[in-house]
Amino acid sequence: MQQQQQGGARLRHLNPLRLFHGNFSYQELPSDSRNTSPFTLQPLKRVRWPSPKRAGEAMRSVRWSPLRILLWALTSLLVLLMLIATRHHRFRESPSPSNPDPAQEKPPGYPWEEYPQLKAFYNGIRTLTPAKEWVPENRYNKSAPEGAVDSNEARGLAKQPALDPIKLTPYPDYNSYEYTQKHGKVETCYMDEEDKVEVPDVYVYPGLPRNMTAPFFGTHKELGIRDDVCYDRFGRLGPYGYGYNATAGGLGPGLDSENVGTDKLFEKMGTVDYSNVNWGKAMKKCHSKNKARFENKDAHRKIARHAYILRIWTGYNFNYNQLYSLRAMIAELSLKSGGEYDVWFLLHVKDETLPIWADKGVYQKVIEQNMPKEFWNMTVLWSESQLLNYYPPPFAEPFENPSQQSVHGVYRSAHFALQWFGQQYPDYDFYWNWEMDLRYNGHYYEFNTALGDWARKQPRKGMWERAERFWIPELHGSYQNFTDMVERETRENGKTPVWGPPAFQNDGLSTSPADTTPPMPYDKDDFKWGVGEEADLITFNPLFDPSRTNWVFRLDATGYSLKMPPPPRRCAIITVSRLSKRLMDIMHEETWKYRHTMFPEMWPASCALQHGLKAVYAPQPVYFDRDWDLEYMDRMFNRPRIDVDSPFGWGEHNFIGSSFYYNSQFSGALWRRWLGLRENKEGGTREEEIGTGRMCLLPSLSHPVKGELGENN
Repeated sequence: MQQQQQGGARLRHLNPLRLFHGNFSYQELPSDSRNTSPFTLQPLKRVRWPSPKRAGEAMRSVRWSPLRILLWALTSLLVLLMLIATRHHRFRESPSPSNPDPAQEKPPGYPWEEYPQLKAFYNGIRTLTPAKEWVPENRYNKSAPEGAVDSNEARGLAKQPALDPIKLTPYPDYNSYEYTQKHGKVETCYMDEEDKVEVPDVYVYPGLPRNMTAPFFGTHKELGIRDDVCYDRFGRLGPYGYGYNATAGGLGPGLDSENVGTDKLFEKMGTVDYSNVNWGKAMKKCHSKNKARFENKDAHRKIARHAYILRIWTGYNFNYNQLYSLRAMIAELSLKSGGEYDVWFLLHVKDETLPIWADKGVYQKVIEQNMPKEFWNMTVLWSESQLLNYYPPPFAEPFENPSQQSVHGVYRSAHFALQWFGQQYPDYDFYWNWEMDLRYNGHYYEFNTALGDWARKQPRKGMWERAERFWIPELHGSYQNFTDMVERETRENGKTPVWGPPAFQNDGLSTSPADTTPPMPYDKDDFKWGVGEEADLITFNPLFDPSRTNWVFRLDATGYSLKMPPPPRRCAIITVSRLSKRLMDIMHEETWKYRHTMFPEMWPASCALQHGLKAVYAPQPVYFDRDWDLEYMDRMFNRPRIDVDSPFGWGEHNFIGSSFYYNSQFSGALWRRWLGLRENKEGGTREEEIGTGRMCLLPSLSHPVKGELGENN
C-alpha cells in the first residue's frame, strides 16, 4: 500500500498532455470553423459511446517526430503500468455484482461496468402511478433491479396515459394580497407587441412511471423541487412549438412519434404561432412594465434581477429540439416571472478581421448570419482581440500551462468575456453562466428559484468542506446528517476548516469585502453565520481542492509570483454556475489590476475562496445508468485513497454513466430517448407504441447533449 501511494505521488506529476501541445482537447471547444448557416437547423454531431476508431483519428491528428514517438512510448508504458496496478487494486476492492452476465465475452474496462443496468428510466406514461406508491428500481447492487416492464405485460396495459395531465404553476401568486404588499404589483407580460399572445403553461403528469429510477446524488425534495410529477416531451415542449407543424406556427418534430393522449394536452395548452416572435423586444418590454419591482422604492422589498448568459460562437448549428429548450428558458424565466430574468446570447466572433466594433452594420450582419431571427435582439458580440485590449498584457507566466494555449484564448479564459459582459451590463444582481449543450427537462423557473432559496439557507460553517463532496442520500441520510458527518470527520481528521478569507503568501490581491470576516471563532458558531445570506457562487458539481488531485489543469494559475507557493484554489468541473455581482466585480478587478486568472473551472471558485465569499455546491439530482453499490460509489467519488483515484482527474471514467459531467455519455443518450428518438438500437416510435408509451421523467440537468437527431426507427 505504501509503495502504491508513493507511486501515485510520483505519477500525479506525470503530464503526457505536454506531448500534444495545442492539439490537446480537454473539452469540446467552440472552434468549428465551418461557416454553416444556422437556419438550416442541422442537428449537432452526435456523441456516441467511446470508440477506438475515434481515438485513432484523434491520434492521427498529431504530427509525430522520432523523438516524440519515443517520448510517447515511454510515457504510455508508465501510464499503462500505473493503470494496470490501479485497476487490479480496484477490482480486488470493488464489490461483485449480484447478477453478472455469464455470456459476457470479455472482462469490462472498469469495475462499475459490472453493475447491472437500470431500465425503469424507459417505463412510459402507460405505467404512471401516484408518487406515494412509487418504489424505485434501484437496489444498490444488493439484489437485482426490478424496473423493466416486459412486452407481455405492456400489451395488457391501457393504451391511454394512466393519469390526466395537470398545469404546473411554480410561480408565487402574483395577485395575492400578501405578495403585492411585500413586492408590489406584477404586470402580465406577453409574447407580442400588441399584448394579445399570452405565454403558455407547462403541463405535467401527477405521478411517476412504475419503478422510476432514483438519483444517486442529491434529491429534488432537498432543493424544493416537486418530486411527485413527471415531464413528458409534449407537456414540456409542446407549449413552445413541439408536436405541431409550421402552418400552426410550430416546428414539426414530434408529429410522427408516439402521441397517445396528446389531444388532452393540446386541448389544455393550445398552440402558439412562433413565426414572428421577437424575444428581445418582449423581454425589454416586460422589464419596463415591471421596473418598479427591481428598484428600492416605497415600502416594497426589491426583487433581484438575473442575467442568464448563453455562451455561443459563430458557425453554431441550431436544431429544432434546441429551439424548444431556448424558448422555454426565455418564457419561463423572463416573461412568466414579470421580468426577473433577461436571457442573453454572448456570441464569440472567431473571425478577428471583422470590424464589429467599428461598423454597426457589420455587427448586425454577424448576428443575422449566425442567429435565428427570434434571437437577434438578445445577442451580444465579443472577440478575443477585443479582450486582448480590455485586459492588456503583460500577464506573468503560469505555474503550468498543459494546453499550451494563449491566456487570452477562450479555452483558458472563457470567463474574460463573462467578466466583460458584467461590466457592460452592471445592473443585475446575479449572472448565470450557461452552456449550449445543457438540457433541462423540468421547469426553469422552479429550478433556478429553488437553487437560490436553498443556497440562501445554508450556513457558512463547514461550507467548503461540505461542498467538496457528493451527497448520496441513500447512504448518508438527510442533508443534516450529511452536514453533521462532514463536520465530525473534519474534526477527527485534524483538518483546519475554511473560515473567512484564508491567509496566504501573495504579492498583491484585491481587498476582500468587510462582511467576509467571521463574526466569531469557528467553534463558537452554531451554524448561524451565513444563514439568510445570498450565495456569491452556486455550482452544480463539488468545489474540490485541485491541489489534492491529479486534475491536469490544477496549476494553470497565471499572474501569481512563481517564487511563492501556488495560491489556495478550488474548482468545479463544468463552468455552469450562478455568480453574484460582487464576485464578478472581484474577478474583473483581479484580472485588470493584478493580471490574475486561472483555468475557467477554477477561477470563480478560487476568487470566492480567497476573498471569503459564500460559495455552495447545490446537490442537484444526478442519475447513473447502473445500479452502483453505495459504499463503493462513496469511496470512488468522495474518498479516493490516492491522487490518481480522484474522480476529478484520471478517475473521471466513473462519470461516463452519469447524467451530468463533461465526459458523460449517458446524458445525451437519455435525453434523446426522452425525445422519442432511437438510441443504440433501442427506443423510438415503434417501441414506444407497442411498449409502455413515451417516457416521463423527473426533472434533471443533462450534460453534455451533443446531438438531438437519433437513429432511424
